[in-house]
Amino acid sequence: MDNEIYLPRLIDKQLTLELKTFGAVCIEGAKWCGKTWTSKHHSKSAIYLGDPSRNFQNKELMKLEPKTALQGEAPRLIDEWQEVPSVWDIVRYEVDERGKKGQFILTGSSTPIQKGILHSGAGRISTIRMRPMSLFESRDSSGEVSLESLFDGTFEAKATAEIDLETLIKLTIRGGWPGSLGLSYEQYSLIPKEYISSIINHDIYRLEGINRNSNKMHRLLKSLARNESTTASISTLKKDIMEYDNDELDNDTISTYLTIFERLFLIDNQMAFSNNIRSSTRIKQSVKRHFVDPSLAIALLGANYNDLLNDLNTFGFMFEALCERDLRIYAKSLGGELYHYQDYKNREIDAIVQLEDGSWGAFEIKLGADAIDEAAKSLIDIKNGLESEGAKTPDVLAVICGLSNFAYRREDGVYVVPINSLMP
Repeated sequence: MDNEIYLPRLIDKQLTLELKTFGAVCIEGAKWCGKTWTSKHHSKSAIYLGDPSRNFQNKELMKLEPKTALQGEAPRLIDEWQEVPSVWDIVRYEVDERGKKGQFILTGSSTPIQKGILHSGAGRISTIRMRPMSLFESRDSSGEVSLESLFDGTFEAKATAEIDLETLIKLTIRGGWPGSLGLSYEQYSLIPKEYISSIINHDIYRLEGINRNSNKMHRLLKSLARNESTTASISTLKKDIMEYDNDELDNDTISTYLTIFERLFLIDNQMAFSNNIRSSTRIKQSVKRHFVDPSLAIALLGANYNDLLNDLNTFGFMFEALCERDLRIYAKSLGGELYHYQDYKNREIDAIVQLEDGSWGAFEIKLGADAIDEAAKSLIDIKNGLESEGAKTPDVLAVICGLSNFAYRREDGVYVVPINSLMP
C-alpha cells in the first residue's frame, strides 16, 4: 500500500507493541472505521475472506485448506475473519506451532456468538478495539492541547485554532469515517445513511442467518437516535417507539436487538462510573447511550445541516456525542477508560476519564463559550459535595467546548479546552 497517503491512527502504537508481544492480534470494530487500511499498513501479506470474487474463493479456501490460506509473509492479514469463525482456533493452533510473535493480524466488523470453539486464544491472540477517527486523527483538531497534560501538570495556556458553528455541525454530520475525508457535504452526508441501510438489510442476516423484522429494528435505531447522549432505559425506548412510530416492541425484543447492535459495533455505550469514589450517596448505574459515531444518529433522524443549525438543542446532544467519542479514543490511547456519572442527588458529570494509575478527571461538555461559567460551577459544586461526603474527588476538572479559541486554566482551577485543539 502507499504509505504516503496513510493517515496515522492512535492504535498504531498499541498494534506495533502487541505484535511484538503476541502471536496474533485481532482488530475489531465498526465497518468502515479503517481496520483493514491500518492492518494493511502493518502487514506483509493478506487474505480477504469477504472478497466475493470467484464465488468467495478465499472463504472456501480457508474452510477447506486452512494451512494454505495461512501461507504468506508475516504478519499476515486475515480480513473479516468472522466470515469463517473457525479461523480463531486455526490461528491459535498455528501460533502455537510456529512459536513466534507477530504472525497474524485479524480484523472483524462483528463478533461471532463464540470466539474460539475450542480455545479462547488467551495468551496467543490479543484484541484491540478500533473506532472511527477522532478529530485529531482526521486532522480536524490541531492537537495543541493534550489530554495527558491536564493530568500530569504540563498544561500550558494558549490561543487555539478558530472554529465556527458551521464547521462543527458539518464535522459531526461527516463523522469519523476515513472514506468521508476530502468529500463534499453532499457526498459525505450520504455515507451514514448507506451505512445504516447496509447494517439492517445485509449485515444482521449475515451475522445470525435469521430474518429479523427490519422495520422494527429501524424503529429502535431511530429511538436510540432520539435518545443519543442520554441514559434512556429500555422502558423509555419502548415508550418512545410507541409515541413516535405507533409500534410496540416488548422488552425482550429490544434487549435482543440491542445485543445485535453491540455485536456489530454499531452502538458504543458509556458506562457509569463508581470506581473508588466511596460516596455515601447511591450512584446510578444506567449506561449513556451512544452510536459508535454521532453521524449515524443524525442520519437516522433525517437531519441535515439546516435542521441542526435551527435546532441547537438537538445538535447539543450530537456535539456531546462527538466530544465523548473523541475523549474515549484519547483515553484508550493513554490506557484509560471513559465513563459518565449520575447519582440520586441529581448530580451529573458528562464524561469521566480514568487513567491506569487511578487518577480521574471530570469533564463537562458545552457547545458555546457562554455556558462555561455554569459548567465550571457545576463541576466545583460536585467536587465539594463529594469531598464533604468523604468520597474520592476528581484530580482534574475541565470543560470541553466547541465555540472557543482559547485553552486555559481558570482561577477556580477548572480547565477550558476547545475540542478542536485536543489530542491524547
